[in-house]
Amino acid sequence: MKGPEAEKIQNLFSEIAKSYDTANDAITFGMARSWRRQLVRWSEAKANDQILDIATGTGDLAFDFLNLTSNKAQVIGVDFCEPMLEVARDKAKNKNLKIDFFWGDACDLKYKNESFDIVSISYGIRNVENLTQAIQEMHRILKPGGRLMILETGSKGSGILSPLIGIYSNYIMPFVGGLISGKKSAYNYLGTSSSEFPSGQKLIDQMQKAAPFKTANYKKILGGASFIYKLIKA
Repeated sequence: MKGPEAEKIQNLFSEIAKSYDTANDAITFGMARSWRRQLVRWSEAKANDQILDIATGTGDLAFDFLNLTSNKAQVIGVDFCEPMLEVARDKAKNKNLKIDFFWGDACDLKYKNESFDIVSISYGIRNVENLTQAIQEMHRILKPGGRLMILETGSKGSGILSPLIGIYSNYIMPFVGGLISGKKSAYNYLGTSSSEFPSGQKLIDQMQKAAPFKTANYKKILGGASFIYKLIKA
């Protein structure tokens, strides 16, 4: 599946890096924090696990993995937007947490085969340039029995919340994000990409075509506003 151009995404997130955390909290009413913790708990992360957080952004999911394993997991965060990584490194220093943050491309990961117990990506999979290639790379670096954990927006939602999710993604999110960041165009893209990207079983099917995971499941959040996915490598 062809995604957005890498350079476009790099520039977009570079523009909103400093305001990203504030805008994200406002847009999700702080609920994204609990959704990330749900992902970590469902991943069954434990002490001494090797964990790679891709498209780590400002590092929040990486920090959650470390905190919820009592600082005993080995966590690395990678992102291909350097200004976002600068924020993540500053946060790690302020929190006195030992996490390494490196520049890295989800479609070309510089790690050996079967290196990680868990690979995660939060609100980033829809922004990769080549979804098939990214999933194959994540599968490659997972150990047998390793878990790929994904948190991502839903496309349109379902049931009574469906029209509300559409209105929120297309109008409210760009307005709030633009108000905080001064970059409404960036949040126009984020809203549009949320509504167009496949979700639920449709995304599972695409990922299973890309790489042979043993099991693949998902949990729906807020009627499909977001989804958490768990894929286990054979």
